Amino acid sequence: MLEKLGFKISLVSTYPINDELNVDQTFILPVAFSNAGKIQNVSTNASPRKKIPFRKQLIQQFRPLVLQIRYNLGPSTISKFGRIYKNIIADIKPDIVHSLRIPYEGMLGKYTPTEIPFLVSIWGNDFTLHANANKKMAVQTREVMTRADGVLADTIRDINLSFFWGLNQGKPTLVVPGGGGISFDEINAAKNEKFFASSDQLKGPVIVNPRGIRSYAQTDVFFQALPMVLTRFPEAKIYCPAMEGKDEAIKWVNQLNLQNSVTLLPSLSQKMLWSLFHQSDISISLTSHDGTPNTLLEAMACGCLPIAGDIESLREWITPGVNGLLVELNKPQALADGIISVIQNPEFKQKAALTNSIRIKEKAEINQVHQSIFEFYQRFL
Repeated sequence: MLEKLGFKISLVSTYPINDELNVDQTFILPVAFSNAGKIQNVSTNASPRKKIPFRKQLIQQFRPLVLQIRYNLGPSTISKFGRIYKNIIADIKPDIVHSLRIPYEGMLGKYTPTEIPFLVSIWGNDFTLHANANKKMAVQTREVMTRADGVLADTIRDINLSFFWGLNQGKPTLVVPGGGGISFDEINAAKNEKFFASSDQLKGPVIVNPRGIRSYAQTDVFFQALPMVLTRFPEAKIYCPAMEGKDEAIKWVNQLNLQNSVTLLPSLSQKMLWSLFHQSDISISLTSHDGTPNTLLEAMACGCLPIAGDIESLREWITPGVNGLLVELNKPQALADGIISVIQNPEFKQKAALTNSIRIKEKAEINQVHQSIFEFYQRFL
């Protein structure tokens, strides 16, 4: 996105990079053991695929424990890489430094010399989950916000929280979708992809959960709600991108005998995910911590009705009963009731699709977002 706005980009990544990126130069600083789960590309006769090493599989299996270890030990790695980072900055002499989230990119970026503007983007769980993990994470978060010259976030909630965590009240802020905005030309073009090649696959309600397996996603609640939905609508089909081969998802499918109704999919290309949204009735986003998920906006733009957890950030996008539903967390019955009510009321889904199209165009259209970001950057040049 930034290169389209005319900026030259040098990238300092805290994670290994396998893909070719349109940047001038790249530096890898594996802060907080971020290289522990590196995924290797493996070529086969058919097509390139990604090999998940045994170490990465262990990390996925013991995700909550690994997260706690990283919270406790990760901050101690910041100062070492901070010194390396300062040498990089002295060499490339950037006009602006922009950390794309707080842990751990912002914690590294706070070493930016004070004469260089330091901007920070907030992810939806940076404050509500990571900053509160322990004292070390809280101290690091506060130091980032105290140093920041400007903040970008995808919710008003996180702008307010940035002041609580130490951002000076006079510093510039901007609220824009973190994914860079929605291109309706690309969204509409995805209709031609046809995720479901046969109309026979669309005889019943189609439900999609695009969130994958995450520490803050209520995957257990989602799967526990499905038998109640299938009792009322046994022809319903449920599709779960990025859950293929995931032990947690497989466990729930087998335990609840959902094999005939649930399909665990691999990660989908952007176009195929949008195609799935276009052909689906309901998109589920049940998380305890979130900002504005890209998949939420994409589903709304595709006419797929969103059902999400009732958390503050999502109330900025969803008005219950108008353009989607917000359900109480930790309660499978509440989610099941929400899904059933939407299936029983197709007129609601149609009206919500029109409302969501207007809402996305007003708040998240890609050209407007890009212009807002360009103007925000210009304030620091």
